[in-house]
Amino acid sequence: MSDPYSVLGVPRTASEDDIRKAFRKLAKKHHPDLNPGDKVAEAKFKEASQANDLLSDPEKRRRFDAGEIDATGQEVPPRGFYRDQAGGFGGKYERAGAHESFVDMGGIFSEMFGERRGFGAGGPGGGFDMSGMPVTYSLRVPFLVGARGGKQRVNLPDGKTLDIDIPEGTTDGQTLRLKGQGMPGSQGQPAGDAYVEIRVEPHAFFQTRDNDIHIELPVTLTEAALGAKVRAPTVGGPVMLNVPAGSNSGTSLRLKGRGLLDRRSGQRGDQYVKLKVVLPEQPDEKLKEFLESWDAGRAYDPRKEMEQFT
Repeated sequence: MSDPYSVLGVPRTASEDDIRKAFRKLAKKHHPDLNPGDKVAEAKFKEASQANDLLSDPEKRRRFDAGEIDATGQEVPPRGFYRDQAGGFGGKYERAGAHESFVDMGGIFSEMFGERRGFGAGGPGGGFDMSGMPVTYSLRVPFLVGARGGKQRVNLPDGKTLDIDIPEGTTDGQTLRLKGQGMPGSQGQPAGDAYVEIRVEPHAFFQTRDNDIHIELPVTLTEAALGAKVRAPTVGGPVMLNVPAGSNSGTSLRLKGRGLLDRRSGQRGDQYVKLKVVLPEQPDEKLKEFLESWDAGRAYDPRKEMEQFT
């Protein structure tokens, strides 16, 4: 992966707010939902998501800046690591604390599987009788898969294909346990477990706060002034939303029970819809003529309350 600062287009001195704004700009431009079938946009979105995942976490950012982890978040072995580890079991090094993604696990697993088969004196058939070791790795899932639940197909390092059940309401950073999908045991002992840390990709317009969803919904001047029923997207699919007459940009409406499922309590959050009045892209002469003759439009000052703070 490229340097995360370069991917987001921010300097190394960028603030958290600068990073957040840069990522949102790229997400709105390259999100797969807005560019269906565009593989280039999809790749750029994933790259931006990985860069944001690293730089938006203060500890990960500190470790990356210090050279302790690379741009993918993986540990960077200190100088002389493999030499210092030599002379262990069988005179060969073993990697400790491996943490890889599904995509990158093939080489290290092959090496570890090979070493484990020859573990202990005497090679296969001798040595210790051990259960398999656990492994830990991460999996990125689309926002809506985490919100709605579903299956995510992955290819394991040993060539097997596995459909992982992503529970509804899965949030970023949660860990799933895959029993028996870790390192194989020796002498017929059972395999260890795999622990998968879920990294939920951000969405183009859904934002989460705890179990609530927040979204900005564009409406026309007519819909805001006169009121209307409009389609509003939710994680469960579009619903009809009643826009009250006289609504302004910034008006917030609540859709009860349309947020994320809290897996511990079984309760759902709400969705909050902030309206944004949008004028036509092309000038409308009739609208212009009306506004020029609309005396009431000059009779109020929407900025009057700001004067007391200046």
